Amino acid sequence: MIADLETAKRNVSRRGFLDIDIDPTLDLFAEIEQLKKEKNAVLLAHYYQEPDIQDVADYIGDSLGLAQEAAKTNASVIVFAGVHFMAETAKILNPHKKVLLPDLNAGCSLSDSCPPPEFARFKAEHPDHLVISYINCSAGIKALSDIICTSSNAKLIVDSLPKDQKIIFAPDKNLGGYINKMTGRNMLLWDGACMVHEIFSLEKIIRLKEQHPEAKIIAHPECEEPLLKVADFIGSTTQLLKYVETDAAQAFIVATETGILHQMQKNAPQKTLIPAPPDNNCACNDCPHMKLNTLEKLYLCMKYETPEIQMEEQLRLAAKKPIDRMLELSAQLGL
Repeated sequence: MIADLETAKRNVSRRGFLDIDIDPTLDLFAEIEQLKKEKNAVLLAHYYQEPDIQDVADYIGDSLGLAQEAAKTNASVIVFAGVHFMAETAKILNPHKKVLLPDLNAGCSLSDSCPPPEFARFKAEHPDHLVISYINCSAGIKALSDIICTSSNAKLIVDSLPKDQKIIFAPDKNLGGYINKMTGRNMLLWDGACMVHEIFSLEKIIRLKEQHPEAKIIAHPECEEPLLKVADFIGSTTQLLKYVETDAAQAFIVATETGILHQMQKNAPQKTLIPAPPDNNCACNDCPHMKLNTLEKLYLCMKYETPEIQMEEQLRLAAKKPIDRMLELSAQLGL
């Protein structure tokens, strides 16, 4: 067992937590709760995390809820069980707090699809356009944006702007196309997408619907348009969760990352949830980046206070402006 913090940090930067053994008799749930108290730490987790992490988290939410929670926390340490851009957002909003991510390799295919240098050139070609970026992007893209949005508030934010305002929407072309359809806009879309939401098999989903005609198809707006056309309800992660809880239907085919099924089943135990299948041999669609975080890594991350998110102040300040604008608009719009 490595006891020295600096040794642990060097080890993490080289090989992750691979060289650190955990006593198999430890109750990791109890240990994590104790570490939260000792370190005045708050654990924020996305709905797509594994069930054990969701169960030990202080707050579980989608991108908007997590950003709001990160902005108001009084904790000294923020432990973010999610992917890198989410922990970055917490650091942007909390420069004087320690922000930890259990696995620095927990990235995002959507964020990676929009490199800042390429996007900066794209933006320069359209100087009369305002830039709205989906929060699932890097700090570098946030710094190039005017307003950040989430799938929960994107439509309302776009609707709040003058009809003649030219807009670039990045990085998700599927969410941008959905918002264009909902608002009647013609936003210019960056050609990015999420691997998880683009791999669903429409053919398999239609066959599932034939097998379960009573089930409603619910989908995240990051999914491709053909799938959205057959969906009974389209919404953000939180909106999908609420829909399952409140709708009269007793069965749902769920087209988003499977981590949400844990909270759906907890909140609506009497209902049948069927994960929408991807276009491969797997039975359900997991985000490989989200699933890099484990309960063991979370425990070690909190114990050794590493890996820690670091950011240059100039970048942080530039990225903070559009996030602040989103939070202000969300508050005004009652979100």
